[in-house]
Amino acid sequence: MHVHILGICGTFMGGVAALAAAAGHRVTGSDRNVYPPMSTQLKRLGVGVIEGYEAEQLDPAPDCVVIGNALSRGNPAVEAVLERGLPYCSGPEWLARHVLRDRHVIAVSGTHGKTTTASLLAFMLDDAGVDAGFLIGGIPVNFDTSARLGTAPYFVVEADEYDTAFFDKRAKFVHYRPRTLVMNNLEYDHADIYEDLDAIVWQFHQLLRTVPANGRVLVNAGDGNLQTVLRAGCWTPVETFGVACEADWSGRFLDSAERRLAVSGPGGDAHATWSLGGLHNLENALAAAAAAQSAGVPLPRAVDALSRFEGVQRRMQRTATVSDIAIYDDFAHHPTAIRRSLAGLKRRFPNQRIVVALEPRSNTMKLGVHNGTLAPALADADLVFIYRPPEMDSDFEQAIAPLGERLQLHGDYDGLVTAVAAAARAGDQLVFMSNGGFGGVRQKLTAALRAATEP
Repeated sequence: MHVHILGICGTFMGGVAALAAAAGHRVTGSDRNVYPPMSTQLKRLGVGVIEGYEAEQLDPAPDCVVIGNALSRGNPAVEAVLERGLPYCSGPEWLARHVLRDRHVIAVSGTHGKTTTASLLAFMLDDAGVDAGFLIGGIPVNFDTSARLGTAPYFVVEADEYDTAFFDKRAKFVHYRPRTLVMNNLEYDHADIYEDLDAIVWQFHQLLRTVPANGRVLVNAGDGNLQTVLRAGCWTPVETFGVACEADWSGRFLDSAERRLAVSGPGGDAHATWSLGGLHNLENALAAAAAAQSAGVPLPRAVDALSRFEGVQRRMQRTATVSDIAIYDDFAHHPTAIRRSLAGLKRRFPNQRIVVALEPRSNTMKLGVHNGTLAPALADADLVFIYRPPEMDSDFEQAIAPLGERLQLHGDYDGLVTAVAAAARAGDQLVFMSNGGFGGVRQKLTAALRAATEP
């Protein structure tokens, strides 16, 4: 079967492409703004990617067109699909129909931590000898791919609450029919499609309705919004996890550098060392260990795998060290994720400057929904360089004014790179935060620092 994917370079759709190729289908696709790591993965898989959405890419007609949720009516390729009557579906629908059917689906949901938790879980299973399938909204370093079919009955999927497609406005995750469901946390996000928090709670309630009574729901005990979801109706046994509250699964750090941890659960107690750090990542690890038990992995074995987990690309990933300046790439784009990431870094490097370069790229950011919480989220940063997209909310400057002299605002990428390069000094922890390509500023800054060290 020839599968053509519109919007193929999104992390989810790139994973669908990988699964389709692994299943023996001929896969092609198209996108705009093609950048790593997904472009690199697709090239390695031998998947042809067309730049743009001209209708001619549908000649000859593929057997199925999978349409990403970033595309809408008016797109030339979408219009051609409809006018010609070509078979089409959404990514989640294709995944459910061709991959998830007859699998024990372990879905990882939540506003934050989905990618890291799903990556941890997939690695715990793999490390224990379980050849589980997975589709993750990022690329775990241990696998170097975002998706795998697997031969075991289990399939790990990152369960996103964003809408499915222009023709299906339900959340993606309602397609997955999980038997084990992780709910990490819940905050207001995606203001471009959800009017308020209640609208997202309703979608999570629909997800809970699909989990069977002989399944398992794992919930962050410290999240009040998730308790609201549970009160709306739950027909499945619930277990809780948490680091600062009473829970079935709990954990704590054993040292100030957050390198050693202890986990307690129904399966006993276990200790490990790891490279991640951060209370938010400890919560992610608890959720993953609890979910791994659904696939028969004992707690000690799951926790021991943490010592061999190498992280996820673009999740506080240390990409280079130049002249004793540590450079990180981080996907954080919600104030809560920004605050947690920086707090973890501050605890690990209490005597070093934290320098942040931020691109507020999400639709929710651009609409100004997070204006009131962005400056406080950057409290642990010593210097903040922000790229201001032209379509940013008009009140943005006033919202970030409390950052004072720590802040520099830039309207172009090259100016930001120049300013960061001039300010950086030995010992700095330099973090680039964006959910997009950020104009290649991290790569340009790394090259500029290296050039400055050459004789």
